[in-house]
Amino acid sequence: MFESFEHSNYTVHKQFFRLFGGAFRIFGPDGQLVLYADMKAFRLREDIRLYTGPDMAQELILIKARQILDWSAAYDVIDASTNEKVGALKREGLQSLLRDSWIIMDANDQEIGVVAEDSTALALVRRFLTNMVPQTFHVDIGSVPVCVYRQHFNPFVLKMDVDFTPDFNKLLDRRLGLAAAVLLSAIEGRQQ
Repeated sequence: MFESFEHSNYTVHKQFFRLFGGAFRIFGPDGQLVLYADMKAFRLREDIRLYTGPDMAQELILIKARQILDWSAAYDVIDASTNEKVGALKREGLQSLLRDSWIIMDANDQEIGVVAEDSTALALVRRFLTNMVPQTFHVDIGSVPVCVYRQHFNPFVLKMDVDFTPDFNKLLDRRLGLAAAVLLSAIEGRQQ
């Protein structure tokens, strides 16, 4: 596995201005760029790719929606170097109306965990009063906390901290965890 996936802490920054599609820069704990995510524009199905850098010379991860415009969309996460499925992330449609929630699945589509927004009360404030309250997501594999995604308040650029330090036993594959961070920034970040 690449060194890019070996850190315990990351920061995801959405590129401020991009005419079409989306781009995200992922920094390691030392502030160095470790991954670059590119979201293709004008696709009926979401297509996001993670690279070693903005030159997009080496593709590492592919995140691809299974269907077109699905309320409970599922996204396969594929290791580009081996073409093997790492796992999948599925948005819980109706439940996400009140509080954003995603199911984490393994390579065989068996549910192994969940990504859930911090609280229903704050989620309702974000949806109906102001989107100025940053989101926080907690990730559990089984019932074990393994990661926290925490947005910063910034009205111009989406920034999210990714903290894998609770994952002592490395229950969550970092490739799947970072794919989830990018999806949350891309999909849920549209609500901001």
